Amino acid sequence: MSGTVNTPAGPGELRRRLGVFDAVVVGLGSMIGAGIFGALAPAAREAGSGLLFGLVAAGVVAYCNATSSARLSARYPQSGGTYVYGRERLGDFWGYLAGWGFVVGKTASCAAMALTVGSYVWPAQAPAVAVAAVVALTAVNYVGVHKAAWLTRAIVAVVLAVLAAVVVALLTSGEADAARLEIGHDATLGGVLRAGGLLFFAFAGYARIATLGEEVRDPARTIPRAIPLALGITLAVYAVVAIAALTVLGSGGLAAASAPLADAVRAAGLSWLAPVVRVGAAVAALGSLLALILGVSRTTLAMARDRHLPPVLAAVHPRFAVPHRAELTVGAVVAVLAATADLRGAIGFSSFGVLAYYAVANASAWTLTPAEGRPPRIIPALGLVGCLVLAFALPVSSVVWGAAVLAVGAAAYGVRRATAS
Repeated sequence: MSGTVNTPAGPGELRRRLGVFDAVVVGLGSMIGAGIFGALAPAAREAGSGLLFGLVAAGVVAYCNATSSARLSARYPQSGGTYVYGRERLGDFWGYLAGWGFVVGKTASCAAMALTVGSYVWPAQAPAVAVAAVVALTAVNYVGVHKAAWLTRAIVAVVLAVLAAVVVALLTSGEADAARLEIGHDATLGGVLRAGGLLFFAFAGYARIATLGEEVRDPARTIPRAIPLALGITLAVYAVVAIAALTVLGSGGLAAASAPLADAVRAAGLSWLAPVVRVGAAVAALGSLLALILGVSRTTLAMARDRHLPPVLAAVHPRFAVPHRAELTVGAVVAVLAATADLRGAIGFSSFGVLAYYAVANASAWTLTPAEGRPPRIIPALGLVGCLVLAFALPVSSVVWGAAVLAVGAAAYGVRRATAS
C-alpha cells in the first residue's frame, strides 16, 4: 500500500501513484504540524481550564468535515476537493467560493507555517529562513508528488518521535499532577468555542488528501479510508500531548507559555529536551508547509481548468506530471507573504477561510442520495453548523478580514459572469 506503482496518466492528467498509506501520511504531514507546538498556548488563553473541551469541539467538527469530504471525494475523485463538490452539488458559484476561500486562506496558512520554521530555526532572520523554506519545498513538489510523499513520511516519523518523547518525559516527571486537569470556573462556552476555532487550524490537513483525487490509486476506496485514519491518529496524538502539557503547566502556565511544549519540558526539569522540541517544531512546520503547497496548487489547477483563475495555470508538466505553473505561482505568492506578513494575522485569516470551505463541503454532502453514499444527515448538518459557529467565534479582526476577502471573491465571480454573458 506504499504507492510505489505508477498508473499511466493521459495528456493533461496527473499520475495515479499514491496508495492508502501514502495518502494517510500526506494528511498526517499537514495535520500533525506546527499547530500542536504553537496552538495550545493561545487556545489555553481563550478556554482556560476548558482547553480539552475546545479540543473536543474542534475534533467533532473535523470528524464531520472529514466524513463529508470522504463521501464526496469517493463520488468525485478529481483534483480540487470542495471546489469540485460545491460546483457539482450546489452550483458553480458555491464551488467557486469554496475554492477561493481555500486558495486564499491556505496561501496565508503556508506563509504562517514558513514563518514558524523561521522563528524556530533562526528567530533573528525568520522571514529570510521562511522564504528559503518555501523555495526549497516548492522545488520538491515540482519534481513530483511521489517524492513529496516520501519526504513527508520521513517528517511525520520525526515529529511523532519527538512528541512521543515529550509525552513520556512529561507524564513520568515529578512535576506531573493530574489535579491540573480539573475544570474550573474560568472555562466559559465562548472561550471554549474560540479555542476550538484556533485548534481546528491544526486539524485541517485532511483536505490535502481529497485534493489528491487524481493522484491516488482506486480513489473511491483509498480516499474514504485515508481521511478518517489520518484524522483519528491526529486527534489521539493531540489529546495525549495536551493532557501531558496540562499536567505539568496547568491551563494558566500553558496560556502564558511562548513555546508551550519547550516550556513544559523545562518546567518538568528536562531542559536537555528543549532543543529537541525546537527541532521537532521546525520539522513539523516544514511538513505542514510541504503538504499545504501541494494542496493549494491542486485546487488552483482545478479552478484554472474552469477558467475561474488564469487558464495558463492549468498546465501539467509533461515529464513530472504535476501542475508546475500553479505550483510556481503559489510558491511565489507564499514567499512574498512570508517576507512581509504578520504570523498571527495570517493564522486567523486562514482559519476563517478554511472553515468557510468546509461549510460548503458539508452543505454539498447533505445533497447526496443514499445511493451516492450519503452519510447520516446529522453529520453534514452538525459539520455545517459547527463550521459557522467556530468561524464567527474567531477574533473580530479575523472575521472582518475573512468575510471581506470572501466578498471580494464573490464580486470577482459576478463581474466575470456579467462580462461573459
